Amino acid sequence: MAELWHLYLVRTAAGSLYTGITTDVPRRFSEHQAGAPKGARSLRGKGPLTLEFHALAGDRSRASRLEWQVKRWPRARKEALLRGEVTLPGDA
Repeated sequence: MAELWHLYLVRTAAGSLYTGITTDVPRRFSEHQAGAPKGARSLRGKGPLTLEFHALAGDRSRASRLEWQVKRWPRARKEALLRGEVTLPGDA
């Protein structure tokens, strides 16, 4: 059986939103919070971090496509996603 991937958004102390994918959201968020060496370089020193959103994204290929799409969304649309006002592409 293929691994299930999740899309997630993390907010930095300055309010920026970081988008990523993983098979284990709690583990990945802990890595980001801990910083080096496994956390995303762009999040280092930007804490405290808050996990704002995560959703099942399917297989690795679909998760990567979703990540690519969401990273290109304007901030207002990402904030609307967090409020539940818009859904991820492909959601009913």
